[in-house]
Amino acid sequence: MTVQRVNPPELSPPTGFSHAVVAAGSRVVFLAGQTALDQDGKVAGDTLPEQFTRALTNLLAALRAAGGTPADLTRVTVYATDIAAYRAHAPELGRSWRELAGRDYPAMAVVQVVRLWDEEAMVELDGLAVLA
Repeated sequence: MTVQRVNPPELSPPTGFSHAVVAAGSRVVFLAGQTALDQDGKVAGDTLPEQFTRALTNLLAALRAAGGTPADLTRVTVYATDIAAYRAHAPELGRSWRELAGRDYPAMAVVQVVRLWDEEAMVELDGLAVLA
């Protein structure tokens, strides 16, 4: 697979995401939304950073099981129940991302939602990856 991250100079410099990702490969992996569910199906973590870390860990586990790595991610959407809290914790969430997924950022969006499927969940991530 080849991936090119595109960040045009006429756009605001991206922090923690890429404006566009061009990927060529033979397998596309669609990753279902992941919250902070543990192996028993219960939401783990009382804070947004704890839940974000678990949700990202779950998303990356699904990606690895499909044969991919974090560098294969081309698109991630974050659904948060409180954008103000997400922004307040952005530095911590960014550190968690870098520790788990590295610095090859996919194209991303963060969207506020009224609630998620699991009532205790504060954040959900879904994604798209292209594998060789």
